[in-house]
Amino acid sequence: MSSISLSQNYVENKNRMKAFEANDLPIIDGEVINDPAWKSILSASGFVQQSPDEGKSATEKTEVKIMFSNKNMYLAVICYHNDPENIMILDARRDSPLDDMDSFIFIIDTFNDNQNGYAFGTNAAGIEYDAQITKGGEGVSMSRRFSTGAVGGYNINWDASWSVKSLIGDFGWSAEFVIPLKTLRYSSKPDQLWGINFQRVISSNQEKAHWSQISRQFTVNRLISAGKLEGVKIPLSKSIKFIPYALGQVNSVNDSSKTNSNDNDLGFDGKVNLGSALTFDFTYNTDFAQAEADEQQINLDRFSLFFPEKRAFFLENAGLFSIGESTRGGSELSMFFSRRIGIDEIGQQIPITAGGRLTGTFSDMRVGLLSMSTKSEDFSIVRLKKEMPNRTFFGGMVTNLNDLSTSGYSNQVYALDGQLGIGEISQIDGFMAISKTPNLSNDKAYSYRLSASRSAQAVQTVMSYTEIGENFNPEMGFLKRSGGYRKWSGRIFTRLRPDNSFGVLEVRPHINYDGFWKLDGFHQSGRWHIDNHLQFRSGYEIHTGVNLTREGLTENFDIYPSKNITVPASTYDHVEAQLYFTTPSTDRISFSVMSYIGGFFGGDRIKSTPKIRMSFGDKFNSEFSYNYNQVKLPQGSFETYLSRARLTYAFSPSMYLQALLQYNNQSGVSSINWRFTIQQSAGSGLYLVYNQTEDYDGIPIESKSRSFILKYSQLFDLR
Repeated sequence: MSSISLSQNYVENKNRMKAFEANDLPIIDGEVINDPAWKSILSASGFVQQSPDEGKSATEKTEVKIMFSNKNMYLAVICYHNDPENIMILDARRDSPLDDMDSFIFIIDTFNDNQNGYAFGTNAAGIEYDAQITKGGEGVSMSRRFSTGAVGGYNINWDASWSVKSLIGDFGWSAEFVIPLKTLRYSSKPDQLWGINFQRVISSNQEKAHWSQISRQFTVNRLISAGKLEGVKIPLSKSIKFIPYALGQVNSVNDSSKTNSNDNDLGFDGKVNLGSALTFDFTYNTDFAQAEADEQQINLDRFSLFFPEKRAFFLENAGLFSIGESTRGGSELSMFFSRRIGIDEIGQQIPITAGGRLTGTFSDMRVGLLSMSTKSEDFSIVRLKKEMPNRTFFGGMVTNLNDLSTSGYSNQVYALDGQLGIGEISQIDGFMAISKTPNLSNDKAYSYRLSASRSAQAVQTVMSYTEIGENFNPEMGFLKRSGGYRKWSGRIFTRLRPDNSFGVLEVRPHINYDGFWKLDGFHQSGRWHIDNHLQFRSGYEIHTGVNLTREGLTENFDIYPSKNITVPASTYDHVEAQLYFTTPSTDRISFSVMSYIGGFFGGDRIKSTPKIRMSFGDKFNSEFSYNYNQVKLPQGSFETYLSRARLTYAFSPSMYLQALLQYNNQSGVSSINWRFTIQQSAGSGLYLVYNQTEDYDGIPIESKSRSFILKYSQLFDLR
């Protein structure tokens, strides 16, 4: 790689830039302007607003520089700001959402296939933010969220080993990134072309801008909209990482008797790069004590609750194993649900003996192999996926669960999936699958979905049909509604931007429909959602909607057993109003509330979920939420509430204290989860965890449990 000057093509097309060799290595301290190593590296600039004024030049100048050594990718950004005192820092935790404060994100598509990539970002406090991008990165949020383990097209829970430093000055703020090449997966070609794009958020203007322009309906992780990084000439990466851990735990349980126990444990994780495109992960005696506790939920329907995956081992490369999730999100069906491994039905940990996973690209095929074992079950997956130009792919997956406690018992699922990209904004996608289960007929043990969507700048349309056979049984997956059903789903969503009329930025009228029918034709559920969003330039939003609902019961439903309230079998048609309000998320104190008022199973319901978030400087932030239901039925009335508080104090981007406090009156359970973390690198460091759960309902008896956990893991980079 040589430091040649920019070509005429580069000057004329601002969405292409050259890769440069690092002749002198920079000092990674956030200082870019006066670092001699960056002086000779030409920059990319000319950012374009996505909001508030789509297509106009960004109000502040941003310069980005990139160079490579034989070991690392270096990126420097200078975010000029006319009033540095208005630079907003709301959070200093790793992977904090960056859309709410002054920040910078870049995405890279190392195979230039518009299918898979990475996102790295930071704010003026120098936090580390990273994510994996799959499925082209379309149609998904970039907020911090957890999912089935499949995580759609944007996996914010993936954590890699890299570093960043930032600096605030009278010019604005700047940052320097160091991304080890062994962190990335890329081709073995001697001269590579990568997709690349940059996003800057300027909170004082409610502004979001990109280097390669992104239309209003997409986010920066949309790989097909990225620019190009030319002339990437880097060696194949090789890496062996070994992460052993030691854990000590003290437990106390008070119910009918008092018991105390002490546990000590050892285990390890490891990672081997097989070339620059394949990764083998392995684990022994896996423990996830540092993972955040589950959020409690209120359940007022008769379907399975979904609790998302939060364990890092299962979230890395998880998008490769995703088949069945709807393009509109939600958690109705997934062929692989990683919480089936190592967690029982009530959320308690089951020891994982050992496991391994091979993921990456081999012979132009995406490959995923997974094998995990507990004392009573073996889990295995084989996944193959062929990716082609313009977001098109087809693939297949086989899952197998062996129950070692039952002789000869195994459950398999065989699935095929695919997607056809049509132009840059339309696609058709779908899947089909069958399951095989002992003592369950293979007749009607099937599922399939076909979906078509188009995402234009002003109008987005989606239509899909799903059918689940009554004997379909994905035991390594998740199925919200059992017994089989047919589902029709459709959506028309519009985005209109008037000429600064009354401070309105965007108007989003839309209509959705989701309808479920049992296979015998019985209409089980239906919901028309007619809504309009008003987003103001100030950051305020108001959503006003009406829902027309139908719920059909073929048998009585015990909606509130503690009061013996039962809804009789019948069909219930209702209308409810829906209202959402939020203040600007970039404010240090922000508030939002979603409310529903209307009919419910033959009676009435008022539901409200207010939430307030407060940030004090860049160290302390908190979030308080409340989920309230007031239900009046002919059979009786009741109230439910779930209160939740999240508290975080960040001593630095790598050392922080977090707390999750919850109380649910429906179950009578309160819980506390305290976690103190000193992170050495991604997936390693010191963790102090305190968990407390109290059950007040007295069924069968009141109980209280406490545990204190000390865990230390050390990363050894052996190559």
